[in-house]
Amino acid sequence: MKDAKKLNDMRHSWAHVLAQAVRKFYPKAKLGIGPTIEDGFYYDFDNVDLSENDLAKIEKEMRIIAKKNLNIKKEIWPIKKTKEYFKEKNANYKLELIESLIKNDRIKEAGIVFTGKGTEDEFIDLCRGGHIKNTKELNTDAFKLMRVAGAYWRGDEKNPMLTRIYGVAFETKKELEKYLWQQEEAKKRDHRILGTKLKLFTFADEVGPGLPLWLPNGTVIREELETYAKKIETQWGYRRVATPHIAKETLYKMSGHIPYYADDMYPPMKLDDGNYYLKAMNCPHTHMIYKSEPRSYKDLPLRLAEYGTVYRYELSGVLAGLLRVRGFTQNDAHIYCREDQAEEEFLTVMKLHEFWYKKVFRIKDFYMRLSLPSKDSSKYANTPNGWSKSVKIIRSAMKKSGLPYTEVTGEAAFYGPKVDFQIKSVIGREESASTNQLDFLATERFNLDYTDKNGNKKPIYVIHRSPLGSHERFIAFLIEHFAGAFPVWLSPAQVWVLPISDSFKKYGEEIIKKLKENDLRAELRDEAESLGKKIRNGQIQKIPYLLIVGEKEKKASSVSVRHREKGDVGTMKVNKFIEKVLKEIADKK
Repeated sequence: MKDAKKLNDMRHSWAHVLAQAVRKFYPKAKLGIGPTIEDGFYYDFDNVDLSENDLAKIEKEMRIIAKKNLNIKKEIWPIKKTKEYFKEKNANYKLELIESLIKNDRIKEAGIVFTGKGTEDEFIDLCRGGHIKNTKELNTDAFKLMRVAGAYWRGDEKNPMLTRIYGVAFETKKELEKYLWQQEEAKKRDHRILGTKLKLFTFADEVGPGLPLWLPNGTVIREELETYAKKIETQWGYRRVATPHIAKETLYKMSGHIPYYADDMYPPMKLDDGNYYLKAMNCPHTHMIYKSEPRSYKDLPLRLAEYGTVYRYELSGVLAGLLRVRGFTQNDAHIYCREDQAEEEFLTVMKLHEFWYKKVFRIKDFYMRLSLPSKDSSKYANTPNGWSKSVKIIRSAMKKSGLPYTEVTGEAAFYGPKVDFQIKSVIGREESASTNQLDFLATERFNLDYTDKNGNKKPIYVIHRSPLGSHERFIAFLIEHFAGAFPVWLSPAQVWVLPISDSFKKYGEEIIKKLKENDLRAELRDEAESLGKKIRNGQIQKIPYLLIVGEKEKKASSVSVRHREKGDVGTMKVNKFIEKVLKEIADKK
């Protein structure tokens, strides 16, 4: 549905139909709220005793209601009349909402929604809107109730626990089927399950929650990403640096992380020369590298890149596999440039993101989100002119990029606006892949400057960028996006050689030698198992190529090739196979 408002109105109307259907089976049910959410809606109820076993009958009743072609109409009632009506209905949650609206908005009227007014199916609810005009606009083949959960009234654990029913709704049945497929696939592709199954990473209580341990297979993926990223960044004009994992408190006071970011940092280590902190951000360290010598306008832009490991204190309750951790390694870089270079550099950063997402990983669904400051100025640097200039530069660059973007308020960094790249996997899971910021505050806090052609000192603009974000989060995304079947260049094991019997083990070893001489990650699987079981194990481990060797292959100096997706693809000379795979790796297919 191209009209986002119409889709939202449709989902909102389904929420009212849900409430109406629940009331059919539970006449004394008390209604809470029923807003729209991503992909659907929910409604909260009190005084009901239902489980997910009851969803089918509620769904059926919702279809019956929708097919009655009931008009949906909103009326504006005076507050007094509204309160009297809901008091008569003993609707204490609705009355509480009205009182809250009066207190916060000072309203004198309320929105009342009628479904089927004047008919035997009349249903009345309190709502701001919007809605469709008639239930016939609802596609009864394109919605589904998903689950039942508990939810505190208004999100406060001091309030009663209500019963929440979640539903999804779309314009077409095809869209619903796609969504349901994505949900099933998401269970199969959970990076935590596949990470264990494919032996990529683990956690240990003795090490600590949120601190992943990379196993050999996972380390291959990390290192392949890092190696290729370093190659690309060199081609794009970056120079590499390295910084320590800790720093003195002085540095983080200078940067503003203390006090703005202190709650997300680990407690200080008290040493004989002062307090030290684990590094939460790479930028303060890199700024000191910039300051290590005088800079001229001829030196700019200066692009300094680092794979830097940082540590942030996350509450144990929010940790989630590799998606939310306490220690992670960032594909980080900082660009130091003049004001007249800032827009072009920011645009180039966006083009680098596009290169990674579209060309390398073939991710089709991504967009940028420009995060602006909220009205609470205490959370941000008090430099109005700097904010104004930075937002103007970023907006212009985003428009020139031709890439899709949105704007949100309240998510900016304390030192400047930021652009998050949001990517979606094939199963619809959206992640913030990277954050890019234009920092006008660093020049003031760190006294970063350069000498212009007239010998005058001028302030620096700093661009923080990280196209691949952190290894941890990005690899979690890739695990789920590819369902563990990584492209050949990223696969921990690229080729397995399977002799059909011990008689051909020596020939298999000769092939392994040739493969490794060409830097292919190959393993000889000579276990005392049937060929069928070896092939099944290769499929479970998602190995891109299985090479089967026996008498026929040995005589012809060839291999029988089995491709991960295509199955048996025939016999091939060993050198020809190596040439094919090397090209596939070089092309990042």
